[in-house]
Amino acid sequence: MDLQVWQQFGIALGLGLLVGLQREWAEPEAAGIRTFALITVLGTACAHLAVRFGGWVLAAGILALGGLMVVSNLRRDRSKDAHPGPTTEMAALLMFAVGALLQDGMVAEAAAVGGGVALLLHWKKPLHHFVKRIGSSDIQAVFRMVLIALVVLPLLPDRSFGPYEVLNPFRIWLMVVLIVGISIASYLTSRYIGTRASSVVNGILGGLISSTATTVSYARSSKASPESSALAALIIMIASTVVFARVAFEVAVVAPGIFWLVFPQFGVMGLWMAFIVAMAFKLTSQKQEAGPEPKDPSNLAAAVIFGGLYALVLLAVAAAKQHFGNSGLYLVAALSGLTDMDAITLSTAQLITADRLSVETGWRMMMIGALSNIVFKAGVVACLGNLRLLKRIAPLFGGSLVGGGLLLWLWP
Repeated sequence: MDLQVWQQFGIALGLGLLVGLQREWAEPEAAGIRTFALITVLGTACAHLAVRFGGWVLAAGILALGGLMVVSNLRRDRSKDAHPGPTTEMAALLMFAVGALLQDGMVAEAAAVGGGVALLLHWKKPLHHFVKRIGSSDIQAVFRMVLIALVVLPLLPDRSFGPYEVLNPFRIWLMVVLIVGISIASYLTSRYIGTRASSVVNGILGGLISSTATTVSYARSSKASPESSALAALIIMIASTVVFARVAFEVAVVAPGIFWLVFPQFGVMGLWMAFIVAMAFKLTSQKQEAGPEPKDPSNLAAAVIFGGLYALVLLAVAAAKQHFGNSGLYLVAALSGLTDMDAITLSTAQLITADRLSVETGWRMMMIGALSNIVFKAGVVACLGNLRLLKRIAPLFGGSLVGGGLLLWLWP
């Protein structure tokens, strides 16, 4: 007796029961818990028979299953459901394939696919609700992401060019894909949640999309409604705090080998800024108002500009390291961080991974870039916001800069 074979049939039965449970609960008239269990076990059985007698057995199983579903649908009373769709039929075919995967020893893959099928079926209402809430601009954002990630990226050469051998078109655009992907995911989440979400959620999503853009939006809105200045200052501060979590995530993605070498510093800074946010939240008693509508971050021109900025920072860091030492590197970090925190973070992480920078110098560059970005946002508030907002945000940003400066000075 081969226990592995029985284990495969047992897993097939369990996955079929899981998906069948969801189908029978959601659509009692469709194929249910017993049918899906039998379909998945049939897939495993056909795959085992195909090993012995040839692949035609598996093909015959699929054709037989398809024929049974056609006959079942012809006999089904559709008066209650004018547009049933092929969801159940597609799920049945996929679960047959899941059963076949088990025979090949792909247990983890089969479990993941089977579980994913169950979740997709169960999330029908929230997924359809999400699609209904998406407007034309949101669809355009999704397909711009498709253009950036699936059309442009594969066409770029994956080798280094230019002075200092740091310009790799594929890797540069891969960073663009990462940043635009984070921003679009956050933007669509904010659209799904709605503009009347809590100030904490608005601040978090604003930081994930772009803390600088969030600062600009709320600074401008404070001109029209000065009474919302306290709430605007809180949201701007939350967005600026989330930046440090975003930096940690970016490092984890592009340079996982150094993540734990820089996480403590940014963790401490993030906790300090979270403490400042808590104090600001305690002092803010305003009711939640609808904030500015978040803007689509998938603009292709903006993606190209970020890619150019990232490449420029790579060149500047390499040149500064060769000609000016650490003082030149810190100046580049400060200038880069004024308008964009992501470019200096990603370029520094990549250079550390390539052994072109030490971790000690690298994390300090990232921190200087982050502090420089806070200074820039304070300038944005001073230029675009009202005086009441500036008075609110100045002590919050001031405390953040003091904490960051002490961290740079005292960290061993």
